Amino acid sequence: MPAMLANVVVDLFIQGGPIMYPIAVVTVFAICIFIERVFWWLRFSAKRSVKQLDEVYEKLEAGNLAQAITQAAKSTDPVVRMIHHGLNHRHTSMQGALEVAAGQELRDAGRFLSAMDTIVTLAPLLGLLGTVTGIMGSFTSIGSSELAVEKVTGGIGEALIATAAGLGIAIGTLVPMNYFHSRLAALKFDLEAAANNVLILAAQHGFDKVGTKA
Repeated sequence: MPAMLANVVVDLFIQGGPIMYPIAVVTVFAICIFIERVFWWLRFSAKRSVKQLDEVYEKLEAGNLAQAITQAAKSTDPVVRMIHHGLNHRHTSMQGALEVAAGQELRDAGRFLSAMDTIVTLAPLLGLLGTVTGIMGSFTSIGSSELAVEKVTGGIGEALIATAAGLGIAIGTLVPMNYFHSRLAALKFDLEAAANNVLILAAQHGFDKVGTKA
């Protein structure tokens, strides 16, 4: 059964015409990005720890800055890691340090999303190009030989296969791209909420003022 399926795929690929080669490249690129992003988010989810975040909040709320910094330093949670960066730079600009650390986390989380967006746009255009070249081949073959009918139907088949392939890639990329965008938006909210909480707690005890001692 797998061999038969592979033969069908190869036949469709050949019948799709030359435009199927760039479509194949885009497909491989999309699959690689999808796999990389899935594993990245799995690792990211494994690092998240609400318990560690709450413990840092508790230390700050109690006024134990040194313990809060020590607790944050031990964590692998990206949100707690941002807090640690902000607390370590409280003498210069805690808010600025938090924004920089949050930006780094968001940059890593949003990696390759622009490439996925490009694939969603590019794949249907390649399919449309295959449609145009296939139809052009059909019209140029009319009346040129005894096999004109076969060439016309072959050109139409090429156009339909290329179009279907382009749309399939775009649809298959759009769904995970939107999911990754939603995860990115959720992370952005968590980082902003954590940064605001830290700034509020730090202001209550004066930890954000220059000259503050741990």
